Amino acid sequence: AALGEAFGYPVGTCVTGKMAAALHELGFDDVFDTNFAADLTILEEGTELLHRLEAALGGGEATLPMITSCSPGWIKHIEHAFPDELSHLSTCKSPHAMLGALVKSYYAEKLGVDPKALFVVSVMPCTAKKYEIQRPELSSLDGVPDVDAVLTTRELARMIKSAGIDLRALPEGNLSLLCDTARFISELANLNMDESM
Repeated sequence: AALGEAFGYPVGTCVTGKMAAALHELGFDDVFDTNFAADLTILEEGTELLHRLEAALGGGEATLPMITSCSPGWIKHIEHAFPDELSHLSTCKSPHAMLGALVKSYYAEKLGVDPKALFVVSVMPCTAKKYEIQRPELSSLDGVPDVDAVLTTRELARMIKSAGIDLRALPEGNLSLLCDTARFISELANLNMDESM
C-alpha cells in the first residue's frame, strides 16, 4: 500500500498489479507474491508448535511457549536483550526469506537453472529486512543467499520514478506462479508426514 501513496493514490490503496507491471518494466523477469510464503510460514510454524507440544505431552524436552515473529528487528532485540529466551523463538524463516529459499531451490530446479544464476530481490516496507538477509542462516544452498537484495517500498518508488515509468498509467501486471499451489502444499504435507514418522 505504501507504494501507491508515493504515486498519489489514497492511503491503503492496493497497487500489487501495477507494482508487478513496473517491476517487469524495470527488467525483473519474475515477480512473486510474498503472501504465498507467508502462508507457508504459518504452516511451518504450526508444524513446529505441534512437534513441541507433542514432545512436552510425551514427557520430552520442549520449550514453551513458542514465540514467532517475522520482524528481524524484534528478533535482534531478543538476541541482545533477552538471550536466555532464544529457545522460545520459532526456527522458521520470515516469509520473504522463505520465498527466496523456494525460488533458489524449487523454482530453480523447475526452470533447470543453477540457483547461483538467480538474483532474488525482496520489496519490503522495513529497512531491518536488509540486515536480515545477511544472517548466515539465510543461506540455504552452500552459502548462496536465499535473498540477494532488499528494496524498501520507498526505494522502489524512487527507482520507478527515476526510470520515467508512470505507475498510474500502467496496466495491471501479472504475478509469476512459483508452482501449482495445491500440488506444492500436498507435497509439503507429505514431506512433513514422512518426517514425523
